[in-house]
Amino acid sequence: MSTRPRTPAPNTPAPGKLPVPELIEMKRRGEKIVMVTAYDAPGARLADAAGVDLILVGDTAAMVVLGHDSTVPVTVDEMLFLTKSVTRAARRPLVVGDLPFGSYQVSDESALENSIRFVKEAGADVVKLEGAGPMVSRARAIVEAGIPVMGHLGLTPQSATALGGFKAQGRTAEKARRMLEDALALEQAGCFALVLEAVPAPVAARITEALEIPTIGIGAGADTDGQVLVYHDMLGLYEGRSPRFVKQYADLAAETRRALEEYVADVRGGTFPEEQHTYSMPAEELEAFEVELAAARAEIAPQARQRPRAPR
Repeated sequence: MSTRPRTPAPNTPAPGKLPVPELIEMKRRGEKIVMVTAYDAPGARLADAAGVDLILVGDTAAMVVLGHDSTVPVTVDEMLFLTKSVTRAARRPLVVGDLPFGSYQVSDESALENSIRFVKEAGADVVKLEGAGPMVSRARAIVEAGIPVMGHLGLTPQSATALGGFKAQGRTAEKARRMLEDALALEQAGCFALVLEAVPAPVAARITEALEIPTIGIGAGADTDGQVLVYHDMLGLYEGRSPRFVKQYADLAAETRRALEEYVADVRGGTFPEEQHTYSMPAEELEAFEVELAAARAEIAPQARQRPRAPR
């Protein structure tokens, strides 16, 4: 009988888990890579069943789950909690732990320490960080420790204020050239994939051609090696304004609200629960219970009469 644990140690590929090197092979074969965000076990289970390749436990949770106005406030502990929920349910997809703002910007050491927490405590397969420049060194330090890293260029929400807001990036020749240089630097640092967000389609296409690692686009055109969307955006669950690059595949907010309103009406109208929603008990057991209840009431009644009344 095998003594191998049912759940492998963190960062050890589980049976059936998509291997990280397979993503590069998918790029070479021209097979599109599909990534979606998820923040809990039910979402991860559904994404897995649908056949996605990667699940990003994104810091977008700050907005779509936790109710903040930006991604900045979410903490490492909150992201670890959400990532744990996803890794419990995702079997084949690689789970990407999104390093939140402040968890990697300070130093290579802090970036590595927090990345280790995502892998060791939350069971993430890989981690993601935003930006280039000093972040290239962060990515290299994490990769050298044996943790795969996904990069993120273009519109980087954690630094949206410095970028002038949630706007497309790389729309001039100079900025496009700089983005290409950043992409090559992240690849050289060892990143296994790169998210391109809100980037002009021709720029994203040129970057994709220049890299050996796959690109995952979100508002970056159809020529990237894959696509990612936020779960709540694509399913119509987020009440805020969605970016123009979002395609809404369902309106689950309206359906959920309709169901809740029907539930409220049923409870207040006395039509729920019905007999089919309740449990019964054998008649003889009910009769015995009624006898015991009557005896208990008879015993309690004299004691209640003897209690002194509270002064008025």
